[in-house]
Amino acid sequence: MKRIHGIVSGRVQGVGFRYFTMHEAVNADVKGWVRNRSDGTVEFEAEGTESNLKAFTEEIKKGPKRSQVENVVTYDIEPKKNETKFRKRKTK
Repeated sequence: MKRIHGIVSGRVQGVGFRYFTMHEAVNADVKGWVRNRSDGTVEFEAEGTESNLKAFTEEIKKGPKRSQVENVVTYDIEPKKNETKFRKRKTK
């Protein structure tokens, strides 16, 4: 298992981006969380197999129809191994 932390910038708030992220996480069998940040970006952590995370991040780079993703920065972090689902978290 692998876990990544990511920040998505662009027009990613107010366009259904968190719901899109949750949907794509379920499709890719990825666990973790997503939340809006006060600076207008979206932050997420995702855990799964390398191939599942790759599929997930490729969709995140596209975003939902009304969004405009400018940049997605991810880096590896320590897996938690106790995630049971993908969820929304409160804005940071």
